[in-house]
Amino acid sequence: MDEPRSIVIVGGGLAAAHAVESLRDMDYAGRLALVAREQHLPYERPPLSKGYLAGNDDRDALFPHDAGWYRDNDVTLRIGTAVTDLQLSERVAVLDDGTSLGYDRLLIATGASPRTLQVPGISHAVTLRTIDDSERLRAAFQQGGRLVVIGAGWIGLEVAATARQAGMEVTVLEAADRPLGAVFGPVLADHLARVHAKNGVTIHTGVRIEAVTEHGVVTSDDTFEADLVLLGVGATPTSGLAESAGLAVDNGILVDERLMSSDPYVYAAGDVANARNTVLGQHLRVEHWDNAIRQGKLAGRTMLGIDDSYDWLPYFFTDQFDFSMEYVGRSSPDDEVVLRGDIDGGAFVAWWLRDGVVTAGMNVNVWDVNDAIRAAIGKPATEIPDLG
Repeated sequence: MDEPRSIVIVGGGLAAAHAVESLRDMDYAGRLALVAREQHLPYERPPLSKGYLAGNDDRDALFPHDAGWYRDNDVTLRIGTAVTDLQLSERVAVLDDGTSLGYDRLLIATGASPRTLQVPGISHAVTLRTIDDSERLRAAFQQGGRLVVIGAGWIGLEVAATARQAGMEVTVLEAADRPLGAVFGPVLADHLARVHAKNGVTIHTGVRIEAVTEHGVVTSDDTFEADLVLLGVGATPTSGLAESAGLAVDNGILVDERLMSSDPYVYAAGDVANARNTVLGQHLRVEHWDNAIRQGKLAGRTMLGIDDSYDWLPYFFTDQFDFSMEYVGRSSPDDEVVLRGDIDGGAFVAWWLRDGVVTAGMNVNVWDVNDAIRAAIGKPATEIPDLG
């Protein structure tokens, strides 16, 4: 395959930043443009609900590269600009300022958008996805008061922990019977709920939201007063551009193991990509930091014709009060969970098993063991290592 003369990257997150970095690291000398809707350089999102939200991280630390790096690497930046249309047959990206960019390869790394609820008054709730969202939340935390979080998923629980540590009164409302029950199973989900309760967070499960008002949240059974309501019920892939262009879309942009879409000149990476994983033999859409970085780098390589593939296991991490963990693998809700260590003391390793084979592992407050956990995935349960 001839080296492309012009590559366009659409998106402002880690996948976009690392695709650009990967291309220049491999001495790609062609034209390279990055188009991002937000008025910011590409940045990391995990700190937005963790250290940056808490005021512990500097703003500059969010950005993998500063403006000088893009200038020195001859990257054309179109910040605060959106791609409104892809003309696939002409290989042209149309921008919202009336200009257009031609391309030989194009990467869509537009991420995901917060999911909403179809209930009255939902506009009174805030969401967390961007730097601006995080800064508004942090300012509200400094005023104190009562926070109601709708949704006990990753973002909801991380914000709940950060807000509580900032001194707010925090209530979490969850539709399911446990926080993260579908991910962890009942024993681990109950443990995490106890961690939050011990630190003063009130979690209500089995809740149906009826409305959000200026003064709080109305459920089918009660009313919860709040000075601030956060909606954290997951995210949906920002795949409208791909869909309107006629690319194959199903829970994200469908791509193969090289991250190539149904159009051979268009690729997708990060939260928006539903990619074929060669290790697991199935398509996955993963909304996590590690995946965005690695898929961005992979897309940079494969757009240049390098033979490489999506061949790693999903990984994620979280920090909530004294619950700090890393997870690797791909478990199912009906997998068996085996615990090793002291769950009551808060330091343990959890293993997920299916038909006697390890599907995933998680270390909680036990460190420097993630490589050993990763190596155990796919092996018989009888070979689970003793990690303390």
